[in-house]
Amino acid sequence: MQTVTSHDAPHGVRQVQVGPERDGQRIDNALLTLLKGVPKSMIYRLLRTGQVRVNGKRAKPDTRLAEGDMLRIPPVRVAERPADQGPPEGMVAELAETVIFEDRHFVVIDKPAGIASHGGSGVSHGAIELMRAARPNEHLELVHRLDRDTSGVLVFARTRAGLTGLQEEIRANTVTKQYLCLMVGHPSKAKFDVNAPLAKSVLQGGERMVRVADNGKPSLTFFREMEQYPGARLMQATLGTGRTHQIRVHAQHIGHPLAGDAKYGDREANKRFKAWGLNRLFLHASHMSFEVGGRAYSFSAPLPQDLKNFLDVLATKGPVGRLRGD
Repeated sequence: MQTVTSHDAPHGVRQVQVGPERDGQRIDNALLTLLKGVPKSMIYRLLRTGQVRVNGKRAKPDTRLAEGDMLRIPPVRVAERPADQGPPEGMVAELAETVIFEDRHFVVIDKPAGIASHGGSGVSHGAIELMRAARPNEHLELVHRLDRDTSGVLVFARTRAGLTGLQEEIRANTVTKQYLCLMVGHPSKAKFDVNAPLAKSVLQGGERMVRVADNGKPSLTFFREMEQYPGARLMQATLGTGRTHQIRVHAQHIGHPLAGDAKYGDREANKRFKAWGLNRLFLHASHMSFEVGGRAYSFSAPLPQDLKNFLDVLATKGPVGRLRGD
């Protein structure tokens, strides 16, 4: 959105032109983000009393905005908040360098491990906050998430059409997501599926855990061996469903947890791998493809250097099997 005119008073009426990122959005949802800190009840009261107008006409909560509309926002007083110092400039610059693709609808990065997808739960600044700081004149929304310790392809939407279009594809389960992961031990087959329902629970300390449970949501992962290493196998995991911690819990369920997984992994194996240079979860979002608005998108991110270095060390610990090309 772009503020076109405003009164001199700090809390005066604003005239805002609707940008492409709000095209098709309900006005009540748009106001919730435009008027951060304003209670929902006040926003609906402003709409009910006709103080919010679109192109000079009174708007209802379910009014849909269109690009180019002129939105009148009345004076609203919000309780003063401490000034947000914003994320460190070094982190912003570093993440800005990870962009691997962008067009009118999307910006895609190769997210480093150690950065959460978004802030919260003790994390001040996640990838979305850092990207917004790097591009203050753009409207960016997080479309999906990666765990903090997982690296790889992460997509942000620049437009409303991109956001809702990709979210619909994700809900319809038509998005291809592939990961590279290192399994502890030697699975008996080179190709296999894990079809086990998953249920989320929250422990007493607030930690989120996922487990295989009969009453859980249907969950399916396709595993395929890529390379053999002493005491481990590099696997490609393709999601059949997109549940929280799905690959990690399915790997644990079959007795071959992921290397470096502090939550679901093998403690002794993790200690051994850490001594050899693995300092995080070995899970990387290597590929994502989908179709939105009649256009096919496909993004890939190579295995990060720290994981490559660890595999080189691991290969010296014993005879290495051949690379499987089938």
